[in-house]
Amino acid sequence: MPDDQTPDVPPNHLSIDPRSPFYDEEVLTRDVGIRFNGVERTNVHEYDVDEGWVRVEVPTARDRRGNPMVVKLSGTVEPYFREAQ
Repeated sequence: MPDDQTPDVPPNHLSIDPRSPFYDEEVLTRDVGIRFNGVERTNVHEYDVDEGWVRVEVPTARDRRGNPMVVKLSGTVEPYFREAQ
């Protein structure tokens, strides 16, 4: 089976929500970092490199089910695996 992606490159679309079809626990355990428009972001819930967007948490808002509200921002998305210190 050919491997299209290098193991040191995160997937093009990833979500931290277990209900999402883009959720991948194995990848998330490797500690994925996100640079969005050149700035490190720590509140990213989902990203898509090909479409150029991230969904980030609004810290003070919750939806009617008690989940954090997220907003979609467009720009340059650069996912990477953080190195173990």
